[in-house]
Amino acid sequence: MLRQLLLHNTRPMPRRLTLAFALSLAVHGAALLPDYLKRLPAAPPRPPLQAVLRLSPLPEPPRAETLLKNTLDEEVAPKEIEPLPPPPPKPVEPARKAEAKTTPKNAQKRDLQIAQRKLSEQQFYPPEAIARNIEGEVRLIIKLAENGAVDDVGIAASSGHALLDNAAIRAAYAMGSLTGVTSRELILPVVFRLE
Repeated sequence: MLRQLLLHNTRPMPRRLTLAFALSLAVHGAALLPDYLKRLPAAPPRPPLQAVLRLSPLPEPPRAETLLKNTLDEEVAPKEIEPLPPPPPKPVEPARKAEAKTTPKNAQKRDLQIAQRKLSEQQFYPPEAIARNIEGEVRLIIKLAENGAVDDVGIAASSGHALLDNAAIRAAYAMGSLTGVTSRELILPVVFRLE
């Protein structure tokens, strides 16, 4: 019989009644929640902190006996040590010394000029940078293999614009190899200026 009573109403509740029921549950829950929270057991109180001050141990008194004994007789005076004479200067040939200093610089200058010339043939100004009126200077570190081929390219100083940095790196890789260059690492400036 109970089953018959429950099954007689098979239609769903109207929307307004569902909303009112949900609202009623929310209001009653909000009213009863503070009482429920008061009944919950509180966390056990933490024990109070205790601090104990301890004095540092006193330093040991110095020993009365000496650790080092005087093994020299007081009557014997120490000999005065004479300073060693300075070593004689090495003979230097002025012509060879000057050649040694200028040759690496000249070779480095020549390497930079060759690389700069080759880089200027491959360099292009990105159209997006031209449209946005972007200028700048990128300093590249170019590492070369034994045969002069471009092995790796990195940025030593950025222009501040990824468009220009990437264009400079592409131009450096496009150089391929630098024949006649003796350096294994070069720092090259790549300048982007609108005229």
